Amino acid sequence: MRTSWQYNKKGERIKEMVGINSKCMIGKYAIITLILGVIFTAAIVLSSETTNADPIIADHIASAEFDEIPAEYVSQIHDNYHIYYGHTSHGSQIMSGLETLEVENASYDPPYFHEVSDDLGHNGDVSWEPDIRAYLDSNLECNMVMMSWCGGCSDNTEEGINIYLETFNQLELDYPDVTFVYMTGHLDGTGVNGNLYARNNQIRAYCNSNEKVLFDFADIESWDPDGNYYPDDTDYCNWCIEWCNSHPCPSCSCAHSQCFNCYLKGKAWWWMMARVSGWNETGGNDNIPPIVTITKPEKALYFFNKKIIPLVTTIVIGIIEVEVEASDSHSGVSHVDFYLDGDLMVNVSVLPFFWLWNEKSFSKHTLEVTAFDGAGNFASDKITLVKLL
Repeated sequence: MRTSWQYNKKGERIKEMVGINSKCMIGKYAIITLILGVIFTAAIVLSSETTNADPIIADHIASAEFDEIPAEYVSQIHDNYHIYYGHTSHGSQIMSGLETLEVENASYDPPYFHEVSDDLGHNGDVSWEPDIRAYLDSNLECNMVMMSWCGGCSDNTEEGINIYLETFNQLELDYPDVTFVYMTGHLDGTGVNGNLYARNNQIRAYCNSNEKVLFDFADIESWDPDGNYYPDDTDYCNWCIEWCNSHPCPSCSCAHSQCFNCYLKGKAWWWMMARVSGWNETGGNDNIPPIVTITKPEKALYFFNKKIIPLVTTIVIGIIEVEVEASDSHSGVSHVDFYLDGDLMVNVSVLPFFWLWNEKSFSKHTLEVTAFDGAGNFASDKITLVKLL
């Protein structure tokens, strides 16, 4: 303890025990720091809570659930929607699918479409925005806007996709009574290591995090009805040919692809519209999210998928099987998405829910999983870890 001398108003010398005062000050600072830490932590927790406001993702699962759409929603959609749709040849696949479904069943008569020969363009192109605004300003009955990609998603950049997302989001803010449908780009054969895969995952992650409506072009093209995954295919849909050789399939004109591809997209579109119109797939009022937990890896050291010793953090050496437990007692678990540093790595719709992470790395990562139930509710769990090799 150190002694210093101070003087009072009378000029008398008095002692100040600096050591004791320092301790008092340290104690005060510690309390203030603790309070601020609690407030900061609470703010983070509150800001990261899920709201259960559903993102609506029209993907291959939506196509499979087409037959569950209640008939009353089909007629409501026909009567209640006026749709602006900007597309070129690839985007016409949705329209071909809708026409094919209407031929099969006349009740699937789609609502009014104002079709514009335009698409989302290439890197950072937003030349389509003024046309959308002009149409919405002069056609107040229009309550949905859709825009599709041609090849512009394949050669895009992260910045270019962000421009697209920000522009669409601003339109939503400026026209709150209009539903805006986001889209991924069609498959181009570059597979999971290609630029398209990364850009599509960027769009998916944004739509999931911000509760958007997404028509997932590429996902519909990537899965056959048996649940086989073809991420390396093109929009020509080679697996469609094999599938239709052994299953009954419709006939139609489908730009760049097989009729069955257009047919599935038409089904996913009707599912999306029913959900936008308020349909809950369970027929009830399920607003309870599923329960989801990353069960592996835990806080431990793993060596090529084997747990070695518990630790206060997670360190993975070599490959690891990321395992998840997900359950929902109301409408069941629809699928689980696995994200690595914000990028969607895989979508798993059947048990067991796991992903084999076998890519080499020498850095810190955030691993997150999101489970969706049949009513569109979702919940997430995430961990941070260090991966070596």
